[in-house]
Amino acid sequence: MVSRKNFISEYLSNEDLGRISNAVGEIEKQTSGEVRICIKKRRGFLEKKLTPREVALKEFFKLKMHITKDKTGVLFFILFEEHKFEIIADEGLNSKISLEKWNKISNEVGNSFSKENYLDGILKGLDSIGQTLIREFPVKDIDKNELSDDVIIKL
Repeated sequence: MVSRKNFISEYLSNEDLGRISNAVGEIEKQTSGEVRICIKKRRGFLEKKLTPREVALKEFFKLKMHITKDKTGVLFFILFEEHKFEIIADEGLNSKISLEKWNKISNEVGNSFSKENYLDGILKGLDSIGQTLIREFPVKDIDKNELSDDVIIKL
């Protein structure tokens, strides 16, 4: 499901956004981790001096991804007009998943994005993130979906 009007339709269709949201839901059925996708067309006026990573970190906290039970939130943040993305993982994940693994996932996504295959890049990134989360943080009997699976779209 898409949580806002699709302002990025030149990059992803509503159908694409639905596929992304469904992929997040499928991952979360198999892991105690929480995954969110946040897409911005561009940085806001007050964010111009911030790096893409700083903007992504701001969103991470705004979306309350840092308050998951086991600190297992992952934000896949995209700035489409700048052709930039960031993957932000909470401390529970970073204690078990190496920087090299995150870099490998980022390289996979970046390769697809460089060819303007945005849906493919996002789905490949989600698949790699999901496999890692499922292996390191399998779903628990008492697990609940702590955060929405909707794709967040911001101007």
